[in-house]
Amino acid sequence: MDLRKLKTLIDLVSDSNISELEITEAEGKVRIVKTAPVAAGVMTYAQPMMQMPQQAASAAAAAPAAPVVPVETGHVVKSPMVGTFYRANTPGAKSLADVGQQVKVGEALCIIEAMKIMNEIDSDKAGTVTKVLVDNGQAVEYGQPLFIIE
Repeated sequence: MDLRKLKTLIDLVSDSNISELEITEAEGKVRIVKTAPVAAGVMTYAQPMMQMPQQAASAAAAAPAAPVVPVETGHVVKSPMVGTFYRANTPGAKSLADVGQQVKVGEALCIIEAMKIMNEIDSDKAGTVTKVLVDNGQAVEYGQPLFIIE
């Protein structure tokens, strides 16, 4: 595998939220795994939990509740790959899909650049675009929601 391509893959993994990437090509196989950095001189160890059931229940009750995330309604168009999200075919051009725009099945919504290849992402449902969930130029992951279509 070309060293420049390998560096690009390493940068892609380090800049995104993915933790592992595996690529198989004719020349061989590359697996890149991102681990959390460990502070120098810090040792971690597991300590067995030795609490009474009442203490555990009161500790759980004292913990703050997780924030409520609003549930999106409508059809969610998700990213089929890891890459960079672009709303238009070229810089400065009109967006392929804007909020309020009617789209048909198979109509291009955005572009995702992966390994210097521009991939058009098409709508898999007809309707109105109600929300664009990703900013132009933002890195996206596989399965990340991109658009909401009603």
